[in-house]
Amino acid sequence: MTEDRKISVTEDELHAYVDGELPAERRADVEAWLTAHPEEAERVQSWRTMAELLHARYDAVAHEPVPKRLEIERLMRRPRQWIYGAAAAALVAFVAGGATGWVAHGAASKPSVFRAFTVDALDAHRLYVVEVRHPVEVPGNERAHLQAWLTKRCGWTVFAPDLEASGLKLVGGRLLPGPNGPASFLMYEGASGERFTIYTAKTESGETQMRYATMDKDSALFWADRGVGYVVSGGGDRDRLTKVARAVYDQAEKNGI
Repeated sequence: MTEDRKISVTEDELHAYVDGELPAERRADVEAWLTAHPEEAERVQSWRTMAELLHARYDAVAHEPVPKRLEIERLMRRPRQWIYGAAAAALVAFVAGGATGWVAHGAASKPSVFRAFTVDALDAHRLYVVEVRHPVEVPGNERAHLQAWLTKRCGWTVFAPDLEASGLKLVGGRLLPGPNGPASFLMYEGASGERFTIYTAKTESGETQMRYATMDKDSALFWADRGVGYVVSGGGDRDRLTKVARAVYDQAEKNGI
């Protein structure tokens, strides 16, 4: 880890800071160091975001009751060799779960709207942007039909913004399952092949301020307005993603959506 003249911060301390396990006497030093190292601060924030995404995706499974077949009483009645195998499998599961828990420790157990929307949107983005022949259900040259169809199925006005000024052409869209019913999914593509997607679904959130999240090489910006949540997803270039998301936001506002 790079050292400052007055403050030296280790990788372990950064993880402890994210997990809320850093000793109180070191917290001020670590925060001062992060302020002086914005790239490291952004990396630490990406860890926080990933922790939220992990909880959103796996908390429901983690809190499920233990299956009857894995209860200790049942295992003890099985042959010893089988018990050893079950114990080894349980140990592997514990280690894997522990690793995830260590990363996600301290995050809220109930997924927030931001986390739920972002996980679903990024999953859809990653699934369909790699498709060559069938990335969408309705092609972009049928924009009017696409908007009318998604509006009817979703129950709110679905508007496919014009992103030509951002160098992006509408590929088309599809209907997806969302957290509270149907969701609309629009895809855009640039001359170089880069793709951005817009995922929208109903929400009770009124969080109009954009929130950023990243997963591997993909990133997303979330906001909500008039009972609809929006997630614009793209590659890892945050400035580029912000410009595209701002164009989507501005056109939605202009059209009263």
